[in-house]
This record gives sequence, structure tokens and C-alpha cells, in this order.
Amino acid sequence: MKVGIVGLGLIGGSLAKGYKRAGVEVFGLDKDILTQEYAQLAGAIDGSLDDETVKKCDLILIAITPRETVEWFKKKSDIISPETVVIDCCGTKRFVCRECAAIAEEKGIVYMGGHPMAGKEKGGFKSSSEDLFRNAPFILVPENTDDINLLMKIKGMIMLAGFGRVGVTTACEHDRVIAFTSQMPHILSNAFIKSKTALIDSQIISAGSYQDFTRVAYLDEKMWSGLFLENRDNLLDELRGFMRELSKYEKAMEDNDREELEKLLGEGKRAKEEVLEKCGPAQINGE
Repeated sequence: MKVGIVGLGLIGGSLAKGYKRAGVEVFGLDKDILTQEYAQLAGAIDGSLDDETVKKCDLILIAITPRETVEWFKKKSDIISPETVVIDCCGTKRFVCRECAAIAEEKGIVYMGGHPMAGKEKGGFKSSSEDLFRNAPFILVPENTDDINLLMKIKGMIMLAGFGRVGVTTACEHDRVIAFTSQMPHILSNAFIKSKTALIDSQIISAGSYQDFTRVAYLDEKMWSGLFLENRDNLLDELRGFMRELSKYEKAMEDNDREELEKLLGEGKRAKEEVLEKCGPAQINGE
């Protein structure tokens, strides 16, 4: 099998290393030529994903921003084989799936949206790892689910990189849920760390909860601002709901109302228990 990867940052680099571990021939492309050359020297790719190797790939994974993805796909759509499966790995799906599906339909290309569900607080090829996606979920976002054989074929291709399971959803459902499970934690962590208290002995007088909560505050502002705005309707719904809940805690403390505060804390505890009962700890922990 031959795999092409567009973008050799944390996600693309980790995909390349995962496939190389499985003995797959990998071609890579990055807008930073030094990164691409380093990836080849490191053994993560076998060569460049150029106009010739694009034609030979069984699978192409695009791990760049949504708008860059659409631009690259449109530019290369005339030379991609109808036998090749193209999957984007963007963090939001509605825009990129809509645009890429239209290109694929016009050109007779097999395209499907995708999202590898793992990451780190630091990006770039140097942070990539062949184990990043080991046992992690990969979400597929097909235009329709009629072709079971195609879905099973793509699942097999994806699992080679080390993923533990493959899920299927719609672009709308993906973006609604990802606003809560990924984008909200990043925004909250990023805002929380701005407290002036963070610079006053916070590392000494702290435990695991502080480290866990602030881990994702260190983010790529250019990439994440784009993802937030691509999904701003869903993210605003979550933010407004969170602020309404937070204001209840604020009022209870302003009023020195212990009974109300206990009520709110109990509601949160029960909500957590309900989530654990429905999803299980493995789902919550991303295992």
C-alpha cells in the first residue's frame, strides 16, 4: 500500500510514522521544505508527494487547515486517480466536507471527511510520534453510509496507522460535539491561565487538577482561531451555556448561600456520574 500525506506537522508526521511502522510506503508534502527533508532523513517518509507519486497513492491524508485542504484538493483533483481514497484530517467538518465533496463528485474521486482523535499541546513534526494514534479513535464523515464495502476498506486502511477503532458520524453532528469535547476545553484552559495568580507560586501550590486543566492552554493560535471561527455557532452555544452555569456559582458565593452552592455542586457531580454510566470511563478518557 502507498500512502500520501499532505502536511507533516504533529498530525501528519505522526500518521507518517505510524504507517511506516506498519511497513507502508509513505510520500509526504509540507509547505516548509526543511520539514519535509527532515521527515525523509528521519525515515518518516520515503519521498516527496509530488505530481507523479500522487497518482500512485492508494490513500491520501490531508493534515492541514480546512481552507488549505480545499485549495490543495482543488489544485490536484485532475491528477488524483479514481482508485485513490482521499481523507481530510481537519478539526471541523462542515465547511471542508461540503467543499471537498463537491470537488470529488465533479472529478470522480473517492473522498471522505475524517478526524484522528488524538493530539498534544505542542505541534510540529518534532513533536510527532509513531504512537500518537495507538488505540485512538478515528472519526469518518462520509457523505452517505450506503457503501458498506467502501467504509470497511477505508477502515482497514486507517487501522494500519495504529488506531484502535473507527467511528462514523455526520459533519453537523461532528462539529456540534467537537465544540464541547475539544474546542471548549481549549478556550477555557487558555482563558484560565491568564489569571495573575498563575505567575505567583502556582507551580508550588498546585496538584494534578491544575496541570490537567492548563495543559491545552499552550496552543497554536493561528490554527485554533481558524477552527473556532469555522465552528462559531456551535462553540458560541456551548460558551453561552457555560457562562450561564458559571454565573449561578458566582451568585451563590456572592450571597454566601451554602445551600445553593451545595445544590450546584451536587448537580455537577450527578451529571458526571450520568456521563460515566452512559459512556464509560474509557470513552471519557479517550481510550
